[in-house]
Amino acid sequence: MSAIVVFDIDGVIRDVGNSYRRALADTVEQFTTGACRPTAIDIDKLKSEGIWNNDWEGSQELIYRYFERQGKTRSALNLDYENIVAYFQTKYRGTDPVNWNGYICDEPLLANLEYFNSLTAAGSCWGFFSGATKGSASYILERRLGLQAPVLVAMEDAPGKPDPQGLFMVVDRLESNHQLSAREAIFYVGDTVADMHTVVNARTQQPDRQTIGVGVLPPHILAEPSQVRSYTESLIQAGAARVIDNILELTPTLIHDLL
Repeated sequence: MSAIVVFDIDGVIRDVGNSYRRALADTVEQFTTGACRPTAIDIDKLKSEGIWNNDWEGSQELIYRYFERQGKTRSALNLDYENIVAYFQTKYRGTDPVNWNGYICDEPLLANLEYFNSLTAAGSCWGFFSGATKGSASYILERRLGLQAPVLVAMEDAPGKPDPQGLFMVVDRLESNHQLSAREAIFYVGDTVADMHTVVNARTQQPDRQTIGVGVLPPHILAEPSQVRSYTESLIQAGAARVIDNILELTPTLIHDLL
């Protein structure tokens, strides 16, 4: 194997600009009784802090910050996190718990089955480490993309990013499945500062292993040319060795070049 490639999902494999991010904005608007609806830039600013990979927690944080600007304290608000999560899920997954009918159903895919087959043919093995729930991630990877039982570590399986434990779990499973030695380089591909911080933390915890971060510009940034440069710089400053416009640019040739 030439490398182990691990992918984030949201903003990398699927476009969540009109799903997760829309559900986040809906949730903040709901719990501020219509007084605050964060823009895409507001959400990017929050995520640039590197610790808000979980959109449920991000929703709660933006609600808190709105009321703090009104002079209220967090302790006085008594927000119910479970209610925030439940409302978010009615928007993202939908109102039918069996046959999902929410925003997730219309997420554009940013990769295809042929892309992953090309990585395999070139000698790289691959898997996924995502802050999405296992149900949401599996829905995209298996039902939409057609991958067969991909190696996946999701929200329920490991601490949230930038903790690299989930990344290590994916790598361990791939090494076991493919009978690899612990010498192949690791690539982690993501679209947020938290993803790149995960790479930096992985290097700190396993300094004898080559771990390379590849940043991907999410579609909502590509749609705003004025934001591309600053977003690219934020990913590089956070630890990205290269920033690309979409996942299909991470070809076997580019993987070889980065090695």
